[in-house]
Amino acid sequence: MELMEGILSRRSVRKYEDKPISKEILERIIKAGQYAPSAHNTQPWEFLVIQEKEVLKHFRHMQRSALFAENAAAVILICGREDISFHREKEGWSYIDIDCSAATENMLLAAHALGLGACWCGASPMSGPIASIKEFFQLPENVKPFSIIVLGYPAETPKQPERYNSERIHWEKW
Repeated sequence: MELMEGILSRRSVRKYEDKPISKEILERIIKAGQYAPSAHNTQPWEFLVIQEKEVLKHFRHMQRSALFAENAAAVILICGREDISFHREKEGWSYIDIDCSAATENMLLAAHALGLGACWCGASPMSGPIASIKEFFQLPENVKPFSIIVLGYPAETPKQPERYNSERIHWEKW
């Protein structure tokens, strides 16, 4: 798949075939995430892969928008390490969410290119899902759950809406 075609045709898929995803394909998707840019090249991400059906069912209780995860082949939880992300503690900011967003988007595009359907379900910045995920998976204190990518072989092809809007492009001034 050509890059621009992949970017323009990727959709959020929420219905999947009952078919497992190989470890090799999951590793290729994660590798794409690890090649995302990050502030000062800190690469503050960690990835938790879940394929066990009983655990996938629990996502509906941790993040309501991920209730369809119980029918997926896998979930990849993208987490950020707060201790190594580029940040300024005195000023109260961090690039952790930006860095994890870049990794998440790379992974969504890789999944699409590999013939999988995927949907990005958020965790950060919502305190409820963050706390539930941290507790359920017993994440270390310095690890912040950022996004949930639900994956599977697509059982649907969602309609692609037109997104290009020239009225939202400003040249040289607003």
